[in-house]
Amino acid sequence: MNTDTTPGRPGPPLHKESTGPGGDDDLALRVTRRPRPARWFAVAGALLFTGWLTWTVIVNPNLHWDIVARYQFDAVILRGLWVTVQLTLVSMITGIAIGVLIAVMQLSENPVLRVIAGAYTWFFRGTPLLVQLIFWFNLALLFPVISIGVPFDGPKLVEWQTNAVITGFVAALLGLSINEGAYMAEIVRAGIQSVDPGQREAGASIGMSNRQILSRVILPQAMRVIIPPFGNQFISMLKTTSLVSVIAGADLMTVSQHLYLANFEVIALLMVASIWYLVLTTVASVAQHFIERRYSPGGRPVRRRVLANLVPGRTGKGATA
Repeated sequence: MNTDTTPGRPGPPLHKESTGPGGDDDLALRVTRRPRPARWFAVAGALLFTGWLTWTVIVNPNLHWDIVARYQFDAVILRGLWVTVQLTLVSMITGIAIGVLIAVMQLSENPVLRVIAGAYTWFFRGTPLLVQLIFWFNLALLFPVISIGVPFDGPKLVEWQTNAVITGFVAALLGLSINEGAYMAEIVRAGIQSVDPGQREAGASIGMSNRQILSRVILPQAMRVIIPPFGNQFISMLKTTSLVSVIAGADLMTVSQHLYLANFEVIALLMVASIWYLVLTTVASVAQHFIERRYSPGGRPVRRRVLANLVPGRTGKGATA
């Protein structure tokens, strides 16, 4: 078939016919990989070392695998595991809310809001999380009483003793959430700035408010930039909750410490905690993988959602948020 419509000019063949022995096929180049013996030696060495290390750990009589098996599903360990999950989820949700608010303030045209948001991220990213946790746990030394009333020494409507309000769990939530908010603010800000400014103009052209443009146009597209670092932050938060043990937060690491201080099975209880941390981070990693696929560049769910939000019949000056 001739694919060229020019009169008197033959078109290119759709396929190349074989010319038989001695033809052009004999001149075809064959790509072969160069042997790499060093790579195979490295692979063999890595496998040998990994196998030796695994065997050494398994057969080590000082590890006490029977103790590990006994405490893996112990009621005290499971309660600490549940506290760890609670701390992670609540701190991340609160941190995301704070991060979105601070990111919007950083991108605001108001210089006062930008300065406040910049100072927040500067302080809480610049000081160690451990210091922040200890500070919140000892807040009663600075403010013995927490009250609600008229500012500047005015009458107080209600008062609480700080030690009764700021428990170890509450101090852990405050420290983790506020610190995470500073990091999430930078992640969200980078995601918002990655979206083409023309998208905002397109939303404004059909009468969408700034809040609608942010929630229905900008953030859905920014998710492809936000999700990967957010997943890393979530996994990091799972492991960072172990710092709560310094303020007796009743998390997995805290209860593991209490147990090995009582029975002196330090390594065995640390192995129990490590196994649970590995399980949690593995589940979080798998979830991150599927979420990243959903919000990958050019992903259909993102395109459908943004295009649907840009339909004038659905959003406009009279539309509800």
